[in-house]
Amino acid sequence: MRAELDVVVGQVRRTGWHRVGFGLYRRDTDLDAHRCDLLAWSQILPTSAVLTHLTAAALHGLWLPPLPDDLPVFVSMSKEQTRPKRPELKVMRHTQPIRTTRVRGLRVATVEEVLLVCARDLALLDLVVLGDSALQAGLTAPEHLLVAGRRRRWGAAALTRAVGWMDGRSESPWESLLRVFHRMCGIRVEPQHVVTDAAGGFVARGDLWVTGSRMLHEYDGAVHRDRHTHVQDLHRDRRLLSSRWNRRGYTAQDLMRSPESILRDADETLGRRHRVDRLDPWLSAVSESLFSAEGRDRLAVRLGLPESGPSRRSDAG
Repeated sequence: MRAELDVVVGQVRRTGWHRVGFGLYRRDTDLDAHRCDLLAWSQILPTSAVLTHLTAAALHGLWLPPLPDDLPVFVSMSKEQTRPKRPELKVMRHTQPIRTTRVRGLRVATVEEVLLVCARDLALLDLVVLGDSALQAGLTAPEHLLVAGRRRRWGAAALTRAVGWMDGRSESPWESLLRVFHRMCGIRVEPQHVVTDAAGGFVARGDLWVTGSRMLHEYDGAVHRDRHTHVQDLHRDRRLLSSRWNRRGYTAQDLMRSPESILRDADETLGRRHRVDRLDPWLSAVSESLFSAEGRDRLAVRLGLPESGPSRRSDAG
C-alpha cells in the first residue's frame, strides 16, 4: 500500500503534487483521487488508526444521505497513541481494539462498527438508509447490528432503535424512506411484494404493497424517465390493471415537499378518515435527519464545520 504513492510531509512547491491536507502532499496520479488521499493519510496515521464513520461508510459502498460540505476524514485510534492534529481529520479515541477489515487497500472499521459510530451523530432516517444498504448488500445482518447495539458505547441505543426500522429488501435509499414514511403514518406495507394473476402466474413485483388492498406504492426515480424503462413500465402497468391491481408512483420531491398527498392517497385506499396529524412523526424525523437543511447544519455545527445549506452530494438522490 505504501508503495502506491509518493507522500511528502511538509511543504511542496513543485508542480505535479496534490495537497491532501495541512502539511501533507501526494504526487498527482490518474487513479481514484479520493482513495489516494485516504492512502496518503494512512501513511502518517498511528498504527492503531482505522477509517470509520461516514468515511468508512462510503468505502463500504453504503447508500449515503445528503452530506454537509467539506466533511473531515473520520478516524478511530487508540488512546495510548498520540493524536494527530490536523483540521481535515476528525479523530475518535478508543480504549479497546475495534473490529476492522480491508477495503480497497485501506484499513476500515467493520460495517457494524461503522453504523455504531455513525449513530453518535446521525438521526433515525440516516441510519435506516445506511443500514438498509448494508443489509441489502449482505455486509451484515440485523442480529449482528443488535449485538453492536448492546455495547456500552455512544450511539448504542440509537443504533438499536434504528435496526427495528431497517429492512434489507429495500433496493434504493428513497424506497427505504418511502417505507419508513408509511410505517410512521400507521400504514402497513410489505416490501417487494409479488403480484400474481388468477392462475398464479407472475405479474409484477412492487416496492411496497399497501396490505389489505390491491394497491402498490412505489418510488419512481430518474431511471424511470429513460425511454426503454418507460416502455417497460407501461407494459407492467397494463399487466397490473388486467389483474385488477393498481400502482402509484412517488418521487423524492413528493416525500420531502408534499408528503400529505401520499398520506391522502393511502387513507383513500384504506377507506379511513384522512388526518393530517399522522404526518407529525415523519415531519419530525425528516427535520432531524440529513435529508433536511436543518439536519445538515446541525451535523456541521457538531463537527465544527460551516453551516452547510444545500448539500454537496447525496447517494440517496
